[in-house]
Amino acid sequence: MTGVPHIEGVLTSDEIIESAEAIARLQLPTGMIPWFPEGHCDPWNHVETAMALDVAGLHAEAERAYEWLVEMQRPDGSWWNYYLPDGSVEEAKLDTNVCAYIATGVWHHWLCTWDRAFVDHLWPTVERAMEWVLGMRKPDGTVLWARTDEGHPWDYALLTGSSSIMHALRCAADLADLINEPRADWRAASDQLAAVVAGSPDAFEPKERWAMDWYYPVLTGALTGEQAKARLAEKWDLFAMEGKGIRCVSDEPWITASETAEAAIAYAAIGDLSTATDLLCWTRAHRLDDGSYWTGIVYPSLVRFPVDETSAYTAAAVILAADAITGASPASRVFAPHVLD
Repeated sequence: MTGVPHIEGVLTSDEIIESAEAIARLQLPTGMIPWFPEGHCDPWNHVETAMALDVAGLHAEAERAYEWLVEMQRPDGSWWNYYLPDGSVEEAKLDTNVCAYIATGVWHHWLCTWDRAFVDHLWPTVERAMEWVLGMRKPDGTVLWARTDEGHPWDYALLTGSSSIMHALRCAADLADLINEPRADWRAASDQLAAVVAGSPDAFEPKERWAMDWYYPVLTGALTGEQAKARLAEKWDLFAMEGKGIRCVSDEPWITASETAEAAIAYAAIGDLSTATDLLCWTRAHRLDDGSYWTGIVYPSLVRFPVDETSAYTAAAVILAADAITGASPASRVFAPHVLD
């Protein structure tokens, strides 16, 4: 079992385990982890919850989650956007970022467990997924957001999704090196995509209203150093509500614990552990006694949104943020490589 994060006065290791157990209670016999009881599941957030389970030492549950992805993968390497608990498809759309994230998850699982046999088992699934994603690549190196079930792609790329794909490609290339099947083309695609994120913001559909477009290039390492610090500083006042958290959109007082925790990971990635810790502390307003988290809170009314919803991915984001801040598990380097140095 890897070390479980503990931040005195903010989030204890026992609370981390409580939150992971809250996620595990949602897991279905198939291995699928819905957002909430009877809710849907998307493969991206499913992977995020599996990573959180691994941080808390619940490796068997995490492996069951990855096995579900193996079973549900389409022959072309993709997954549908949303699945219902009975395994049926809720939304017949194929999202490149949703499909790429398994590489990040499997690399994270390897760092938590050093289980080479499981990596070998998941490798064909990862390889098919990354090849499908790169099949949606444009000449400038960006990756189209999604396509319909009829095969018609959207004609633009998204900054948040592309940043996450860039990161997933790096993780996939690291997996390829691990099993002695190097994929220099994946690493080159990741580097080209990072260069576009850093230098050509006009290559992406404008979504500046959304907080994720602000911090995700930093969270994923597409932006580093002074450029990353400047980006976070530039829009802090726009998205942060002091003492409460991060607005999911700049023009509404809607605070989500997941985006607050993800912003904490971004600050950990630039080495600003003080701000990262403050952000994680602010998620306490969302925490329930059983370790689950309200998805969002509206200020000043304190109305919860969606109404009374707790979500597995929110608890997962908090766990991953705690790990990025503390470096408690070897997998913390996936998002904050310097913490263990």
